[in-house]
Amino acid sequence: LEIAVSPEDDAEVRRVSLTNRGDRPCEIELTSYVELALGTVAEDAAHPAFGKLFVETEWVPECAALLARRRPRSPFEPSLHAFHVLSIDGRSQGQVEFETDRMRFLGRGRGPDDPLALDGRALSGTTGAVLDPVLSLRTRVRLAPGALARLSFTTGVAADRSAAGALARKY
Repeated sequence: LEIAVSPEDDAEVRRVSLTNRGDRPCEIELTSYVELALGTVAEDAAHPAFGKLFVETEWVPECAALLARRRPRSPFEPSLHAFHVLSIDGRSQGQVEFETDRMRFLGRGRGPDDPLALDGRALSGTTGAVLDPVLSLRTRVRLAPGALARLSFTTGVAADRSAAGALARKY
């Protein structure tokens, strides 16, 4: 795992490199999970659940990205947009699944250390105004013996939807 912060954009890239050192083909599933705040640290610390009520999510299939925006609560508050995108070096082996509802991802009475989403279930593909938003992407990779695969999960923020979409396409 390599982690880098872009020097030119408000984005963090996490690149995962996988090598099959075995003598048989293998398949691995990779799932990302990002909890959102989209506000100041002080706002999130004071009222974490309240701030999340203003977040809406959207799936952008052409670039395998999730976008999230915080609806302004007043005309003077700037809107903030986030993106979370998956890119794969080479060709993709499977569909990209996504989830933006924390409860559907974690499950009742479960936490990030043991989420329901990792029990072999497909991600639900939920987007829109969810009560507790997250950004999660999943894909499967098949590796032949000796093969190498590189995947990158990039998360960032932008001032508006078009800039967030442009950054998602860039990464």
